[in-house]
Amino acid sequence: MNEFSPIEKLFKTFDETADILQEGLSCTYLEALAETAENLFQEQVLQEEMDESYKKRVWKKYEEMKLADYPKEDIRKAYQLAILKGMKENVQPNHQMTPDSIGLFISYLMGKFMKAEEFSVLDPAVGTGNLLMTVMNQLSDRSIAGVGVEIDDLLLKLAYAGANMMEQSVQLYNQDSLEPLFIDPADAVVCDLPVGYYPNDVRAADYELKAEEGHSYAHHLFIEQSMIHTKPGGYLFFLIPNGLFDSPLAPGLHKYLQKHAHIQGVIQLPLSMFKNQQSAKSILILQKQAEDTKAPKQVFLANMPSMKNSQAVENIMAKLEKWFQESK
Repeated sequence: MNEFSPIEKLFKTFDETADILQEGLSCTYLEALAETAENLFQEQVLQEEMDESYKKRVWKKYEEMKLADYPKEDIRKAYQLAILKGMKENVQPNHQMTPDSIGLFISYLMGKFMKAEEFSVLDPAVGTGNLLMTVMNQLSDRSIAGVGVEIDDLLLKLAYAGANMMEQSVQLYNQDSLEPLFIDPADAVVCDLPVGYYPNDVRAADYELKAEEGHSYAHHLFIEQSMIHTKPGGYLFFLIPNGLFDSPLAPGLHKYLQKHAHIQGVIQLPLSMFKNQQSAKSILILQKQAEDTKAPKQVFLANMPSMKNSQAVENIMAKLEKWFQESK
């Protein structure tokens, strides 16, 4: 019989204990997963209202595993798998997780652009926290303070429990990210932009990127809100739809970015990563303008090959290194 890998062992514990708590608490799998993650972090069963028989069953599973024995990235990946299982059981269109390969590449990019040993990162659409945790885990040689905002309280609870298990320093806020945010400006922003229309026309009217007629694009407003909450000279890393600059409202976005930002790069991700061409995405890298910043000599433009094509990926990395030497 094959020995389970550390990630498989972690997932098995997350999954089996979530199943027990789901039954004992009469809740959804995702709600139970958040509860079991917090139990593992606290090393106790916190659900006092649950019947003793369920408490004993779940505690027996906890005794077999200690989080301290596992690397943060193994915990994140196993937790991600359990969350994905829960999302498949209870499909909701806004509950989508940024693929690991994209999170790792964004982490690499952030490591190249951010030179400081200490900095803060804001994710205004943090969801379950997977993208933010990927960045923080990958750049573990830096001191990073994370900030996340999310309107969905269940997703935020999953993000909170995950951050605890990985012992990452993250402040989380449960609110509409496009309402006023009472947070300090961040050194960097990372965000898988929510794409669609923003229904609150009254609030949207406060933004430069509001639509003149009808609902405004939420993804445009997220870019502006992120820019507002970034320090001058800070960098922003957005996962954007490929058609961002081809929409009817794109001229207004172009004008806004010329006024407030320096476009550093646009990297189109391989189509093989996505279900269809309509859902394909790119990475947009911006720098907020400041007195001592200037636009790069040339914007870095690239089409990423399949991540399986290691030679082609290395060529893109070499192209990026050359761009840094010539443009930064």
